[in-house]
Amino acid sequence: MAKYSKKNNISEQIKEEAMKIARGTQKPGQSKEQTKLIAQGIQKGIEQYKKKQNEKARELDKKLNKVSILRSSLEASTNNIIEPEVVKSNKLPWVLLILSWLGFVIYAAIY
Repeated sequence: MAKYSKKNNISEQIKEEAMKIARGTQKPGQSKEQTKLIAQGIQKGIEQYKKKQNEKARELDKKLNKVSILRSSLEASTNNIIEPEVVKSNKLPWVLLILSWLGFVIYAAIY
């Protein structure tokens, strides 16, 4: 079964809007059939406008999705970069080395 029918389903709201516009532009002496034809033309125009707007919205969504995917991949790749760690020199080993040499020198001088 088809998910969407090919039959045009015109909403009542669009029909009412088209009829209002057709009656608003109705000229004196215009028949009801002519007004109905004008209303049908307005309905078709409204439908085409809505279809174009939906297409534009879908294209914009696709572009936004592509941009968000690219952005997330860029963020992921920048997070994977390993930053070199700065090693702070510790003074304790140097102090212990100097003290041990001084101790050796003093021990050697006494004995």
